[in-house]
Amino acid sequence: MKEFTTNLFQFFGLAWWVEIITENPRCTYYFGPFLSANEAAETKSGYVEDLEEEGAKISQVVVKRCKPSKLTIEENLGEWIDRKTTPALSGQPL
Repeated sequence: MKEFTTNLFQFFGLAWWVEIITENPRCTYYFGPFLSANEAAETKSGYVEDLEEEGAKISQVVVKRCKPSKLTIEENLGEWIDRKTTPALSGQPL
């Protein structure tokens, strides 16, 4: 029953997640979903510990309601670049 409720909360964007941002590597990780902020907060130290054991440098840990589309976002792979934009140089061929 808890899994069903968690999935329902996640569907409506009401689930809680642990968001961990690291500097090295430059990534954002999402762990969850959880039914409550307390439940997510109780688990965050374990996730931080696991990432630190892998050599990651943690810069921020937040428990928040969200609906992440990806569980890991790696900034250094260019995932934050908007590929739909065009250069501001007029008259220059692409």
